[in-house]
Amino acid sequence: MKRGGKPKLLWLQSITCNGNTHSFLNHPDLFSLLSHFELLYHPVLEAEYTLQDILEGHVDCDILVLEGAFREKGVAKGGVEISSVIEYYAKQAAHIITAGTCATFGGIFKQYDPEHITGFCFDIEEKTTRHKQYADKLISLPGCPIHPKWLGFVLMMIAQKRPIAKDTLHRPLELYAPTVHTGCARNEYFEWKVDTEGFGLKEGCLFYELGCQGPYTHGSCNKILWNDVSSKTVSGTPCFGCTEPDFPKTTLFETKTNMGIPAAMPLGIPRRAYLTVTGVVKSFKIKRFEERLIEYDR
Repeated sequence: MKRGGKPKLLWLQSITCNGNTHSFLNHPDLFSLLSHFELLYHPVLEAEYTLQDILEGHVDCDILVLEGAFREKGVAKGGVEISSVIEYYAKQAAHIITAGTCATFGGIFKQYDPEHITGFCFDIEEKTTRHKQYADKLISLPGCPIHPKWLGFVLMMIAQKRPIAKDTLHRPLELYAPTVHTGCARNEYFEWKVDTEGFGLKEGCLFYELGCQGPYTHGSCNKILWNDVSSKTVSGTPCFGCTEPDFPKTTLFETKTNMGIPAAMPLGIPRRAYLTVTGVVKSFKIKRFEERLIEYDR
């Protein structure tokens, strides 16, 4: 039963660094957002019930937010396997939100024990959905950590009973359809292959020399800025690809190329189209870029 018409929200953690909890606390309208819900339990925020109440199954929930990677056995809270607690509430929840890359795909913790640690509903090695019975109610929000406004957007969509279009990995298309490359302020440098000289600089592309994963990564980081002002590429740091199933990669800060052509094409761009565009670009002469290239050669 929903008291006062508000959806009941339960936030549970498994193997986690608390990064997504702390990121969510930075939402600029946090308490206004939470006023639309009955907060049953949260590991940091004041809530109606204690963890012991949750472990004993004394409540029912509408929205289950999961944080952290999972394993079937070996992670307990109050003497109770957290996996069994999550299964209990997952069955009754109308919506399951995996907050962060660890909860979604296993993330960094999966690197420690890839045989037993994974995301809640997606197994990278098998490329299959775990717990298929929850697929219809699952909303994946990968990110390391999650952007607070991404979670806020999804929660408000649920509160307003609005449908959420999702991709094959259950990520909301509104948030994850574009790539991080989309909207990047350095796109013109990418097109003209003018690379930056190092980290933290305002000019130059981060892709060819510093391995920016923006062209391969789904996310709206350069559309919905962090703290409304910045992103990795804005600050001069290459994207790490943290919203994708293969995060974290072992070879950061490099882009493999064959004779100056990326070994892997940016998402959605056929190799022939890439070669055509780069060929056309070389036929133009832009004075300020020529000056920039001369500076790099010095």
